[in-house]
Amino acid sequence: MDAAIFARKAKATPQQIADLTRFLEMLAAGNEVMNLVGPATIPDFWNRHAWDSAQLFRLAPDALTWADLGAGAGFPGLVLAILGKGREGFHVHLVESMAKRCRFLSQVVAELDLPATVHNERAENLSLAVDIVTARACAPLHRLLGYARPYFQAGAQGLFLKGQDVVADMSEAARYWEYEADVVPSLSDERGRIVRVRRLGRARKV
Repeated sequence: MDAAIFARKAKATPQQIADLTRFLEMLAAGNEVMNLVGPATIPDFWNRHAWDSAQLFRLAPDALTWADLGAGAGFPGLVLAILGKGREGFHVHLVESMAKRCRFLSQVVAELDLPATVHNERAENLSLAVDIVTARACAPLHRLLGYARPYFQAGAQGLFLKGQDVVADMSEAARYWEYEADVVPSLSDERGRIVRVRRLGRARKV
């Protein structure tokens, strides 16, 4: 996938493509000095990172406020912020515990003037009222649900980007939590899945 194909699939404007291109440039430069993403994935940015993130909009088209836990290099959070820029009331909270990654996220947010806030904090220590809580490559689902619990308690639903072992991941999570969820195939990778969590109940005793 290239920028033109991404633009067609995501219905992205020329300005959004320009912002994503600048983000890619900053990502490549940042990756030279810190571990943001696997270097081999950068040439496949438009599918592996941009489209993988952007596809979440089709599952929550009306969501205005998002929290990206373990935001890392900014996927999906920065991509969502770029595509949501200019939409009234739209905002993304980028939650990341590593200070050097927060500095990178803040640089991108500032340069592209994005509707986003960077929180240098552990996810479970915040309780943000958002429509959607999301994460990619953050933690096994049972731990991720623990991190996300305050957001669910504040009214959020979850959209979590996961890999092909999602069935085992969800089964393990069911040992720890009562939760209601379904699985949606990824559009960026036939092996990928999106776990859509509608309700998170109380923790189980293990």
